[in-house]
Amino acid sequence: MTSPQQPQPQPQPGAPGTGAQPMPPSAPESATPPPSAPVPAPGPAPTAGPMPPASPELSTPFEQGGPPSPAAEEPGTMLLQAQAQPQPAPVKEAGTMMLQAQPPAGGHPEPRPLAAHGPGAQGKEGGTMMLTVPAPPQAQPQLPQQPPQAPQAPQAPAPQPPQQQPVGANWQAGNVGYVSPIPVRPTHLGHALAAEWTKIRSVRSTIWTLGVMLVLIVGIGLLTTLALGSERKMDPLLAVGFVGVLLGSLCVITLGVLSISSEYGTGLIRTTLTACPSRARMLTAKAIVFFGLALVITTLATTVVALLDFAMLNGPAPSADAWLRSTVGAGLYVALLGLLALSVGALLRHSAGAISAMMGLVLLPMLLALFLQGESLRSLQKGMIEYSVPNAIATLYGIPFMPDGPSGWTPLLVLAGVTAVALGGAYAALTQRDV
Repeated sequence: MTSPQQPQPQPQPGAPGTGAQPMPPSAPESATPPPSAPVPAPGPAPTAGPMPPASPELSTPFEQGGPPSPAAEEPGTMLLQAQAQPQPAPVKEAGTMMLQAQPPAGGHPEPRPLAAHGPGAQGKEGGTMMLTVPAPPQAQPQLPQQPPQAPQAPQAPAPQPPQQQPVGANWQAGNVGYVSPIPVRPTHLGHALAAEWTKIRSVRSTIWTLGVMLVLIVGIGLLTTLALGSERKMDPLLAVGFVGVLLGSLCVITLGVLSISSEYGTGLIRTTLTACPSRARMLTAKAIVFFGLALVITTLATTVVALLDFAMLNGPAPSADAWLRSTVGAGLYVALLGLLALSVGALLRHSAGAISAMMGLVLLPMLLALFLQGESLRSLQKGMIEYSVPNAIATLYGIPFMPDGPSGWTPLLVLAGVTAVALGGAYAALTQRDV
């Protein structure tokens, strides 16, 4: 790099690093040296005199500690050097620029500006420019700074925050230090009952099926009572409600199947079993909620019909056992039919298939018994009629189809045994099969 304030140096014949040496211009033929002029001795070409400093800003001395340049530079050249640790310096040529790193003498060295010097200044060649590049300081470990303590004022001490209790492991997050904002409580059957009650009362199938059942039981009972009037004597007096209860039981059967099979059809059973992993608890909650709802609604309907018959019909006053069998007994029998339908729905997991199977169980034995003729089939025909659902409901009202068949509360006990077996099979199937 050439300084703008210095004249351009002329390449010398003997200077190293130059290329082809230019021929010096020939003198005119007429210009001959005088004979008295001494002939100069061969030797190095004379060099230019010292150059003045370029500017006051660049007149700082060179950086000490670097080795002297072994080769001589031409006047007017400018070198950019950075001092490094003592090592053999490469041979520099005129017009070259070198950058060397100089290790810090100690601590954080202060940066020094560029400097231009003349020949022979501190062992540097004339016209060279040195650039000192300080090495980055070594990172020293920073000690944690203590915050300055405020001077204690003569006042009341600041209230200390309440000490937090050690947090135990959270089984939901798997992290010891995390506490869920949702209160974690151990689940029990009451939570499952609340969930099943929310589901059964918020679906439209419950309103439709139970509404139709109420219309059938109360409506048919009221119409029959108005048709008979008080002129005809009825014995037993409460037997008028039989037809309405038989038709209303079909609605309860449908609701029992839909209360569990609809969850398999829509995929809600996955959410149910995720919220309640205990499948036995889930099925128990469904059975309790459905059985209780069906028992209450059916018992209320049969009680209303029994009161209407007692007030509007003519006949002997029913006994306490007759009142219980025609109201609570009929309600229990219909609720058990619905619970049996729920068990069949859990076994089949299909709404149409489970409803068809329950309709066949209720109506098919009586219809088949009507077509069984002959002495050899008489016993089979009699047994199918005695243990059919219509005959069981008629027995609770005191009007059995077969006088020699079950009487009193026996049909209710038979149905309770069948329902218990079906419900046990539903528990076994639900815990063994996948969703």
